[in-house]
Amino acid sequence: MPSTIASLPPDIAGLLPDVGAWFGPYTYLASEIAFGGVALALLIRADAVERAGKTILVLYPVAYVWDWYTLAIGVFAIRLRTGVELLGIPVEEHLFMIVVPALVVGVHENLHRGE
Repeated sequence: MPSTIASLPPDIAGLLPDVGAWFGPYTYLASEIAFGGVALALLIRADAVERAGKTILVLYPVAYVWDWYTLAIGVFAIRLRTGVELLGIPVEEHLFMIVVPALVVGVHENLHRGE
């Protein structure tokens, strides 16, 4: 799997902005903020912030252990991050564990709005 824009085929690489060049070590954080904003907007639109919060609270401990373990055994490495860690994992990963379920719930609730 390609790890950088430059390693993609030229016809695809030319279509994608290299945000890593813009944000450097803050790239992962910036992407979490951007997609987190989308998730929040969807949750507000669907009046589902509270439901998403409950889902995140239930999933978070499982996601944390899973993330900590995979990082500890070297399954993946995160290059474009701040380097700030909290409870043994990058702060960006904590945000990821909030943003992903929030985005899923936001999309789901908007798809099924009014049913």
